[in-house]
Amino acid sequence: MVKQWIQRALEPKIRDAIKKRNGVLLLGPRQTGKTSLLERFEFDLEIQLLRPRVRLSYEKDPEALIDEVEAYSKKSHKVPLVLIDEIQKVPGLLDPIQFLTDKKKATFFLTGSSARKLKFHAQEINFLPGRVLLYRLDPLSFTEYNDAKIEDLLTYGSLPAVLLAEQNLDREELLRTYVETYLEEEVRKEALVRKIDIFARFLELAAIDSGRISSFSQISQQLGVAHTTIASHYQILEDCLIAEKIEAFSQSTSRKKLMKSPKYLFFDLGVRRIAAGEGIQPTPERYGEWFEQWVGLELLRMARHSPDCKVMYWRDPDGPEVDWLFKKGSKWIPIEVKWTDHPIPSHAKHLETFIEEYPRLAKEGIVVCRVPKRRKLSENVIAVPWNEFLQTIGDSD
Repeated sequence: MVKQWIQRALEPKIRDAIKKRNGVLLLGPRQTGKTSLLERFEFDLEIQLLRPRVRLSYEKDPEALIDEVEAYSKKSHKVPLVLIDEIQKVPGLLDPIQFLTDKKKATFFLTGSSARKLKFHAQEINFLPGRVLLYRLDPLSFTEYNDAKIEDLLTYGSLPAVLLAEQNLDREELLRTYVETYLEEEVRKEALVRKIDIFARFLELAAIDSGRISSFSQISQQLGVAHTTIASHYQILEDCLIAEKIEAFSQSTSRKKLMKSPKYLFFDLGVRRIAAGEGIQPTPERYGEWFEQWVGLELLRMARHSPDCKVMYWRDPDGPEVDWLFKKGSKWIPIEVKWTDHPIPSHAKHLETFIEEYPRLAKEGIVVCRVPKRRKLSENVIAVPWNEFLQTIGDSD
């Protein structure tokens, strides 16, 4: 079977960065398509740190990189483009990379599937500001691949290999293998936790709670561990690019009980489902939860490619709540998500409340659902088909 290539939204930005002799640090969970994207570029030197012998060599002598780059430059009379795959495996290479970049002796394309080790070695990965540009590669967004049913996206996620598999049984096996071999092994290695059984149970509970307002105390009680342990475990998931924190919008002059706890979203719905131990025949209520998370993930991916964008949520425990808030420049768009093809005016109620309370920030809201065509629900709110909501947000002024 011919390998299918899907154009990634990041490719033009990366090409432009390299053209300008800027280095690139491309982070992304395993199996999100970094290898396929790398095949689109030509490198003068390649270092694959997943190979044990190569990794061991640079662990022993990181400065060998300087000698190799200088030898290449002397022979070819050019500044090489150097690929270092899975840089977090040998974070000691960052010092030689910084030296070579400062001296303009090489341009580096670095990839990684975890920010944990890099984070402590290179001050939050912000070494050489403006010279090494940080990008994140997610699973396929709907703007990159829209030839899929919404039910499949919710059930199996959008990792490229999973999404392109022809049989659902193959998709399920790929996801189970991912969770068993990557989350259960790689993440544990990164975690450096003593009680593996506790971390494995935490991973399951975190997957179940994905998209919900987090309660560290509740999970700590279930596991019988300290609140601080749960916080550190969530930080591990963030550093390993498995979960992403969504902060609460808590600015208000009239409401004193707005939620301030964050939500966490697993990076892929298929991986989340397997990690949570859930099957492939959900109830309509579960489909609704998955649908809400899918919209949140798509908003995060959109925000990553757009300047001045941010994703949050808003909730008053005693009253209204808004599933997602999308900041675009100085404007906020409140978004409600409903697993229905018959939206009704009451679905717009909380969005109208938000617009009324924050008139300087928000002018209109949308309800994302399975309606076949856009429909006005209230004065400031429209219902939008699930496969058009990203375009609707992009077109809004």
